[in-house]
Amino acid sequence: MAAAYALLLAALLALASSPTMARDPGALQDLCVADNTSNVFVNGFVCKDPKLVKAEDFFFSGLDEPRDTTNKVGSNVTLLNVNRIPGLNTLGISMARVDYAPFGLNPPHIHPRATEIQTVLEGSLYVGFVTSNPDNRLVTKVLRKGDVFVFPQGLIHFQFNYGTSKAVALSGLSSQNPGVITIANSVFGSKPAISDDILAKAFQVDKKIIDRIQAHF
Repeated sequence: MAAAYALLLAALLALASSPTMARDPGALQDLCVADNTSNVFVNGFVCKDPKLVKAEDFFFSGLDEPRDTTNKVGSNVTLLNVNRIPGLNTLGISMARVDYAPFGLNPPHIHPRATEIQTVLEGSLYVGFVTSNPDNRLVTKVLRKGDVFVFPQGLIHFQFNYGTSKAVALSGLSSQNPGVITIANSVFGSKPAISDDILAKAFQVDKKIIDRIQAHF
């Protein structure tokens, strides 16, 4: 009997640590529209009273409109997550439009809570992701209109418009709130700043170079 209990406990622990469990909570009802006015803090959002749900909770307009890409990196991400479409709450999906200026870059970043699948609507992109330690293998592809590429959850990835005309892509993400960590912003623009001694040792460069980079953020 003790052996059976031990086996059951091991199985439960294996399930708890399984990647299939590390996803957004599954819906237990037809609708759980996010109530953004609630003061209750939970892992996600409290459900609005179903009697108060309206079509606008599931709606967004204007994703076809070009975005401003006149910034330092030459790209603009329009993320439609649960904060903009409350009806996405508990559904485990979101999407984004990404606009790229000529030679525009969506800088290396990760989505801590989502895998991303992207298709090019206009132009062409050089995209890639890097596998985790110790291999750190770079996997890249040139995408053209209609091509699709997948960026696995939690891996550093990027998209670069190497062309002389604008590019547009549409992404689907496997979380209602995928999150984004832009590597350069996080490392060099943290508040308060990470010590230049630490960053100099990590990047194996002089502290003056670190100071110069941090000044940009």
